[in-house]
Amino acid sequence: MDDHWTPELSLHERGGSCRLSLGCHVYGEGATLQEAADDLVARLLTLAMCLRSGNGITVSSEIPVPDLRWLDFVYELGERGVDIRERLFATDEHQAA
Repeated sequence: MDDHWTPELSLHERGGSCRLSLGCHVYGEGATLQEAADDLVARLLTLAMCLRSGNGITVSSEIPVPDLRWLDFVYELGERGVDIRERLFATDEHQAA
């Protein structure tokens, strides 16, 4: 697998609020882009800690199994702990090691 794969980030603004989505699996919302980014980071950290806790995650049989690159990415974020912003928001030219 590509060590530097990152799901695509997308920003949607509607009615005075921002939604920052990472792929189609997780998003953050807020009145500003900063608030949406903070919410996204918090949600990703929660997901990463659940995945790494050994308790795993439950995937509904009604949806497709997530891309293994996605699970690997989330697991990697869990290794970084609270300092995931550099990896999450790195550009192609400045991928975090």
